[in-house]
Amino acid sequence: MKVIRTDIQEVLVIEPNVFSDDRGYFLESYHMKKYHEAGISTGFVQDNLSFSCKGTLRGLHFQHPHGQAKLVQVLTGHVYDVVVDVRRESKNFGRWIGIHLSDENKRQIFIPEGFAHGFCVVSETALFSYKCSEMYAPECEQGVRWDDPDLAIDWPVKQPILSSKDAVYPRLRDIPVDRLPGNKNG
Repeated sequence: MKVIRTDIQEVLVIEPNVFSDDRGYFLESYHMKKYHEAGISTGFVQDNLSFSCKGTLRGLHFQHPHGQAKLVQVLTGHVYDVVVDVRRESKNFGRWIGIHLSDENKRQIFIPEGFAHGFCVVSETALFSYKCSEMYAPECEQGVRWDDPDLAIDWPVKQPILSSKDAVYPRLRDIPVDRLPGNKNG
């Protein structure tokens, strides 16, 4: 597997080794020892799947306290995946990266705690998988407005399909400091 550092050092793109032949392909979607050797020593405790139609935007979500690191990938379809640093003391606070994930490129993204995450479906449908380091805690669920003008995320859709919660999240600058994660990783 190949591990690619992004412009935000803690966020990693993983390209698994894919073994293809005329029957299809095989890949390891997770191998604890290999991921630990690559610097991802997070223990995962919950796996989630979401299925969405074209134009759906889910996010930007994070938990605090009880932050969740995530390992995400697309099983079928194509999404534009966005990660935003929301660690209040980070030199990258408010910076974001966007990466295309698809069943064709088979890439994964490792998202540490302290980052908001969201994705937009650009194919007809998408099946999205994520491993989480902490259990979902509804009382800790938070989010950042998907179209926060200060972030200026270049989403591939201008009128997304949103949940009622995602539609009313605040701008990052309007979230009280005590409701944002600190900066564990520099």
